[in-house]
Amino acid sequence: MTDSIMSKAATMEIPINSNGDTGTLPEDDSLEQAAKLQWSLDEKLGGSRGTRDLQQVMVSGPNLNETSIVSGGYGGTAEGIIPTSSIKDLRMKARRSSVPSSSSFTCHIASQSHEYKGSNMHHSSSSSSMTAEESTRGVAVEKLETVKKWGINTYKCTKQMISERFGRGSRTVDLELEAQIEVLRDTKRKYESVLRLARALTNHFYNMVQTQHALGDTFADLSQKSPELRDEFGYNAETQKLLCKNGETLLGAINFFVSSINTLVNKTMEDTLMTIKLYENARLEFDAYRSDLEELSLGPRDAVAMARIDAAQQQYQLQKEKYERLRSDVIIKLKFLEENKVKVMHKQLLLFHNAISAYFAGNQQQLEQTLKQFNIKLRPPGADKPSWLEEQ
Repeated sequence: MTDSIMSKAATMEIPINSNGDTGTLPEDDSLEQAAKLQWSLDEKLGGSRGTRDLQQVMVSGPNLNETSIVSGGYGGTAEGIIPTSSIKDLRMKARRSSVPSSSSFTCHIASQSHEYKGSNMHHSSSSSSMTAEESTRGVAVEKLETVKKWGINTYKCTKQMISERFGRGSRTVDLELEAQIEVLRDTKRKYESVLRLARALTNHFYNMVQTQHALGDTFADLSQKSPELRDEFGYNAETQKLLCKNGETLLGAINFFVSSINTLVNKTMEDTLMTIKLYENARLEFDAYRSDLEELSLGPRDAVAMARIDAAQQQYQLQKEKYERLRSDVIIKLKFLEENKVKVMHKQLLLFHNAISAYFAGNQQQLEQTLKQFNIKLRPPGADKPSWLEEQ
């Protein structure tokens, strides 16, 4: 089709006016229409071969600028030569239409890169979301397993505790250790009673000292206002002030005694009792898994039962090791607690005895010497109040 178009363009007759100008070329429209038809066919078929053939024909075809086109065909006179700019314009239009513009090409590349980046971002976001979901799922599975183990352990321990309470199940008993634990609990109860009474004595004695201090101030004031009884009021005022001073010294000794007993009872003994509580829980768990293993051992010996027995045997060994470890800790702590209790109480009882005896004997020097012996420093009056810096 391209060859027929170009042969028609080469052999057509072009009318020429008397002034040498070319007339209207109706064939130009037909050529342009034919070129547009060829381009539309190429676009529909999607073939690049037809486009290249058309470009090659338009480039390598007859050069109309150098060709003499006359009304009678080739070989006419020189007067019949005319310019062929209109046909050249047609060829340039065909070239421009065959090559896409650079701006449209750039836009196409940019849109492709944008789509590529968008796909990468979507892929990365989807992968990160999948990782977050997997981590969340792993945490949920771990929590579920923990709750499951806790439920099984609680069920077995509750079953063992009920069996022991109703006399149906057996329990592991260490008679010597159980006796020591019972002695410790009884000792703690008695020491708590001593601590409570010592605190009550401190409160009452503090009130008495405050009363003596107020009474001494009153006697001193009356000695100034009653000339006839000045000496008598003065003697009593001095006595009450001396008793008040000795009472404050005794209060320092009693407060030190109370503080030491409180540390022994509520910290040292309580720590040992917490270890004992853990030991008793471990003993209950050990007996629960031991009873479970004994029940499984009495059952059938198929594959499923053997797998359960092996799992129960492993749990039994773990609980046994935990029980023995805590039992050893309790024995060690009971031993150290007894030694510490004897040492602390020996010092505190000696302090309490010497301070009380010196106070009621009126021996001020011995009372002060007792406080120095036990490194007790008295707080000056008003020391309990915060300083002005602390108040700020």
